[in-house]
Amino acid sequence: MTRLPDPRPRPPEGSALIDTYGRIAQDLRVSLTDRCSFRCTYCMPAEGLPWIPQPQMLSDDELMRLIGVFIGAGVTQVRLTGGEPLLRRSIVELVAGIAALRPRPAIAMTTNGAALAAVAAPLAAAGLDRVNVSLDTIDASQFLALTRRDRLADVIAGLAAAADAGLTPVKVNAVAMRGVNDAVVADLLAWCLARGYELRFIEQMPLDAQHGWDRSVMVTAEEIKAGLEARFELTPVESTDRGSAPAARFLVDGGPATVGIIASVSEPFCSACDRVRLTADGQVRNCLFSERETDLRGPLRDGASDAELLGLIRGEMWRKGPAHGIGRPDFHQPDRPMSAIGG
Repeated sequence: MTRLPDPRPRPPEGSALIDTYGRIAQDLRVSLTDRCSFRCTYCMPAEGLPWIPQPQMLSDDELMRLIGVFIGAGVTQVRLTGGEPLLRRSIVELVAGIAALRPRPAIAMTTNGAALAAVAAPLAAAGLDRVNVSLDTIDASQFLALTRRDRLADVIAGLAAAADAGLTPVKVNAVAMRGVNDAVVADLLAWCLARGYELRFIEQMPLDAQHGWDRSVMVTAEEIKAGLEARFELTPVESTDRGSAPAARFLVDGGPATVGIIASVSEPFCSACDRVRLTADGQVRNCLFSERETDLRGPLRDGASDAELLGLIRGEMWRKGPAHGIGRPDFHQPDRPMSAIGG
């Protein structure tokens, strides 16, 4: 990982969401709900979790107000996440509202895809630019065991609908798990290549509600790459500056198709991170693994001005650490699971 410069003594003037290491947040991840229609084994228990009470959830108007503050502070991309964002009934209206903001941000969504087929076209018409669908296997029995839901056909239909609606490039996010699907990573790549989807593997991170993550059995990026190279020729995509893009990309069999591998644990990209997160209950987080967060919902409902809200956001970003610290002896997994933080 690239070494970060020394912290700055005080924040500079202006509204940019800068931290003490000179990184500027431009990518806002907005969790629309902590609820999900799946019960993936590496995310939550079969019975689900205690969901955020409805009165604590941000309303559509509150979401739009806060997103507008972030846009005014230089955010250029908004990614809608969950939980499962398509469980938010007003999802199409929210996308249209974000698309109407000026300057208009790029709008993306990460979804499990189960409900995507019915709304892909309306979402595209409202202004959604592209979509990432989480899919760890195309084997029906593996899918059922992993998600505890028999909905693989719905996800496949959602992917096809997204492509038909022009939400391209359609990306597939997959987590390789030892003894589960790590032996068939090349099968998933072949399936995606045949359909024109861009596959990205992500190292499993310590974000499960059960706190059962174990680094010693995590499938590393190098192992994923080796599994793919058993069938395909991978050539690194030449890039002098990857910027904040998390995935190392490879041409598959000479291209033009590519596959990405995100080494969030073994080769973190923290030094170039440009992300900030807003939870469904109105907390701003400067890192996926942050041990604290700043409340925006309370001040917002108490009548805070946009300038006051921006001050709270900038203060949270100024506290951002140099890295997520997964490898440190004192690392603590976040109290909130991934479904509550947002992807």
